[in-house]
Amino acid sequence: MKTLKLLAILFIAPFLVTNCSDDDDMTPINTPTPTATTIVDLAIDTPELSSLVAALQQADGDLTTVLSGDGPFTVLAPTNAAFATFLSANGFASLDEVPTDILSKILLNHVISGNVMSTDLVALGEGYTSTSTNGAGGMPMSLYFNTSNGVMFNGISSVEQADIEASNGTIHIVDAVIGLPNLVDHALANPNFTNLVGALSAADGDLVDVVGNNGPFTILAPGNNAFGTFLTNNGFASLDEVPTDILAQVLLNHVLSGSISSSNLVEAGAGYTTTSATAAPDGNALSLYFNTSDGVSFNGVSNVATPDIVATNGIIHAVDGVIGLPTVVDFALADPNFTTLVSALTRDDLTFDYVGALSTPNGTAPAPFTVFAPTNDAFASLLDELGISGLNDISEPVLKATLDHHAVAQANVLSSDLMDGMTISTLGGNITAQLEGGAALVDANGRICHIIAVDVQASNGVIHVLDKVVLPPL
Repeated sequence: MKTLKLLAILFIAPFLVTNCSDDDDMTPINTPTPTATTIVDLAIDTPELSSLVAALQQADGDLTTVLSGDGPFTVLAPTNAAFATFLSANGFASLDEVPTDILSKILLNHVISGNVMSTDLVALGEGYTSTSTNGAGGMPMSLYFNTSNGVMFNGISSVEQADIEASNGTIHIVDAVIGLPNLVDHALANPNFTNLVGALSAADGDLVDVVGNNGPFTILAPGNNAFGTFLTNNGFASLDEVPTDILAQVLLNHVLSGSISSSNLVEAGAGYTTTSATAAPDGNALSLYFNTSDGVSFNGVSNVATPDIVATNGIIHAVDGVIGLPTVVDFALADPNFTTLVSALTRDDLTFDYVGALSTPNGTAPAPFTVFAPTNDAFASLLDELGISGLNDISEPVLKATLDHHAVAQANVLSSDLMDGMTISTLGGNITAQLEGGAALVDANGRICHIIAVDVQASNGVIHVLDKVVLPPL
């Protein structure tokens, strides 16, 4: 019997070993698959972010689903205390009172595309990035960050806890809700714009309120160094010494109507637009020349350093120079189409100081001026017409008489003021306006000079562009 029991055990044992081995290789049918911990999962598991979770669930756009997606996202997550402060400051008793579309835009203003760690921000120091909500012109809203004292966003929200990693991005817990910034908010946030903010506050016209609450505007924003240079060049020790009415006009000369992106300017290439400044006494909007052949420059004196800072009511382009109120000479110097005209006006042997005269400020005789400005091509055509090789082949008396026929003193004659057959009394003599078949000037020799661009308004006069040089009687 002992032998039979031993044989039975030996016979059964291999099957037991085999079955145990097979069981080890099999996956149990009901074993749960591990799940990723998303940004939303982490927020739900963090008690101090319960208000954020409630806001995400309440806002338009199914944001909990969005932020549970692949990403990666970087979320600036306001604490419960931050939401309480936000609600109180904006007159809401609870999240339920915030319009859900506005709430969605505010929340998306805390979401950055990509995985941005605090070390990435510290390495950059300061600058701008874009959020997931849209601002003026449908462009992504800009967000300013500065790491000089911790990590701060838009000058109002600081990181309390950084680099909480999720499967689809990163959370930085912040101590304030970041509202939707207007143009003034962006200027206040960036310490490089303190002089601009001071100037807006000091100038006539309540410009802080105008720029903050209206629009859309495009603001060419000079930095602190630009204001320092402007004050020095104009003999002012500080902004306090600048007459507030003049300061207002200088600032308004940096404000354009509408949301104009850098890509809009580059697409246009070069040309003229108008600013919110005006030329006394008629109140005509001042012109502004832009050129994108080498970066983006304005009036030949100010270049864009940081483009496309997007706010709710417009766009800021940070520039490296204050754009003063331009004279007709300034426009001639800025526009490369007038290099030959400038050469003619500044020829050494001329007996009249055209640059000095045409720089006379408005309100002082002989300003204002109406200047008919021939292009480089117009001068090239003149040289061919006269059979000469260059301006130096024209005698001083003839050149002076020619230049005199392109300027009218003490008159700001706009294109709308011209009438067919109208006699125009220039410094050199009479010419005639001709409107039939397109605006043109007829000189004393019967030559027709077409006006190809009109109403470039300077502070001390207006320019109309000609395709041919007006000649004195020959």
